[in-house]
Amino acid sequence: MNLDFSAEPLFSWYVVLLFISGAAMLILGVLNAGGLSKGWRAFNVIAGLGFMGYGIYLGFIFQGGTYIVFFKAFILPIMVIVNFFRSLSRRKATPAPQPMGAPAPYPMAGQQSMGAPAPQPMAAPQPMGAPVPQPAPAPERTA
Repeated sequence: MNLDFSAEPLFSWYVVLLFISGAAMLILGVLNAGGLSKGWRAFNVIAGLGFMGYGIYLGFIFQGGTYIVFFKAFILPIMVIVNFFRSLSRRKATPAPQPMGAPAPYPMAGQQSMGAPAPQPMAAPQPMGAPVPQPAPAPERTA
């Protein structure tokens, strides 16, 4: 294991923070608690796996030499966590859709409904090509 906080504190803390950042992003990507889209969740999982993988490589496989410090490994998880809580609060702020009520029943014959027009009888179906019956014109009155 390459972690030695007394000899190389910067390297050791970098490896620990890479692993923590990767784990946080991986957890937020796997859980669907914040209502993130599938694209953001996939991004979180991929970035989390990348950060954790690089942290494991540096902590256990790395033999010395130069290594790259990704400052995005610390900024990106903070942005993802803020986005997670923003979407969680936005989700709680929007009211849940109300189920539609049952339609009002038609009034029985002889009853009046309150304000609703009575249903009109439908015209009988006509064969295809037959002329559509038209109402008779009103008679003209002459004075």
